[in-house]
Amino acid sequence: MTPLLKSTPKNTRRFWGSLNQSIDPPRESFNRWLLERKVIDKGHDPLLPSDCDPVISPSMFREVMNDIPIRLSRIKYKEEARKLLFKYAEAAKKMIDSRNASPESRKVVKWNAEDTMSWLRRDHSASKEDYMDRLEHLRQQCGPHVTAVAKDSVEGICSKIYQLSAEYSRRLRQTHLSLLQDLSTGKHTNIPKPASRLVYCYPVRLMVKVNRGHFSKLELLYRYSCIDDPRFEKFLSRVWCLLKRYQVMFGNGANEGTGLQGALPVSVFEALNRQFGVSFECFASPLNCFFKQFCSAFPDTDGFFGSRGPFLSFCPVSGSFEANPPFCEELMDSMVTHFEELLDQSSEPLSFIVFVPEWRDPVTPLSIPAYEHEYRSGSQHICKRDEMYYRAVHGTAVLFLQNDAGFSKWGPTPERLAELTAAYRPSSSRTSSLSSPGPAHITPGDKDSVPKSSDRTQSSVMSPGGHDNNNNNNSNNSSSSSSSSSSSSSPRDKVAVM
Repeated sequence: MTPLLKSTPKNTRRFWGSLNQSIDPPRESFNRWLLERKVIDKGHDPLLPSDCDPVISPSMFREVMNDIPIRLSRIKYKEEARKLLFKYAEAAKKMIDSRNASPESRKVVKWNAEDTMSWLRRDHSASKEDYMDRLEHLRQQCGPHVTAVAKDSVEGICSKIYQLSAEYSRRLRQTHLSLLQDLSTGKHTNIPKPASRLVYCYPVRLMVKVNRGHFSKLELLYRYSCIDDPRFEKFLSRVWCLLKRYQVMFGNGANEGTGLQGALPVSVFEALNRQFGVSFECFASPLNCFFKQFCSAFPDTDGFFGSRGPFLSFCPVSGSFEANPPFCEELMDSMVTHFEELLDQSSEPLSFIVFVPEWRDPVTPLSIPAYEHEYRSGSQHICKRDEMYYRAVHGTAVLFLQNDAGFSKWGPTPERLAELTAAYRPSSSRTSSLSSPGPAHITPGDKDSVPKSSDRTQSSVMSPGGHDNNNNNNSNNSSSSSSSSSSSSSPRDKVAVM
């Protein structure tokens, strides 16, 4: 289940169900909604949209309408196509009967649906292509009428989700301001102490997982970027907040939201650095970044680890940058507009190399075909080593946006493009490489050393104040258990970082 229904109250679930009992929220629609809303949001909350215009999200509205009256799936066999055609005709007729549709709409939809069902009963020798052609014809005839009667309900769902987000954002801000005011005025000191009594106490462990290689990477990023905590006294607290923020954003489902954090392979970053002088990522996070400097969505948690904040608020004058944005149309449109403004304003060498899904026909001049290249998983900080990379099911277009000075310095020559495309080819050795920032004396993009077997172990970062007495007594043993686990070959070995 996606967070869309999981995080909304019962009345919103009933509201969605009133549209059609067979419609579930589109996969990861809530995550895409967050991205699309944050592009235009002027509110204070780093995660929840609260001040957007328009209120109704075009992205969510478009996704839901595409699933009306039923969600269409990929078809491989003839029987699947026959069943899908029947379900579409039945759902369209049911929806038009249960809605306040015009007589003309009822007539058109019911006639086409009944004609389709009659054809299905008569003809049992049709091919898969026949069924799919009939489905396309039915969609053209019934689609406009069905979507017209569902439009108000879908707009109501989009509006309700936004109103809930704005209300939660308002409550959170009020609570934070109240706490800060109490601390500044000293009101908390006037609270009477409760009477002493014996109670049962249970340890509370609010743990988040990160593999050892990425935990070491966060240590390096923190050392390079954070100047207010040289003794690392706040390091674990800040790591916990960072991991929890992205965990909440992604959702708790298996592989949920990880597609939004997919990254280029290490070999591609190395080629970009060697051939085009790239040393900065426009869309990354401390968990999936390759370079020490990057832009990310949450400066309040990511800033301690090298983030320069959201890219749409970042205004470089010179340099070579890599951009692999989440695949959200509204965000990509805003990104290109921002690029063009920066290039127009600067006379110094400025270059942006953009990686986006190839959705156009004809394809762009430099396009990596589907299934012939890979991405690093968005859950690389917790996934198994053999799950680090996955084949892209879509083509990837590589675009170069440069001013004249940037083109003179980092122009896409045939030799440079040949090395870049070669770096994109899948390699079986990639499963044994893990990107992390190099030492301070190594330039960005230098190849990482091969991880040790101990990198397979998982570190568990506990929330501040979540330690019990037993854990405090054993805190001196965490380093020893780390050492002993380094020699273990089992990826299941765990060590609690206190």
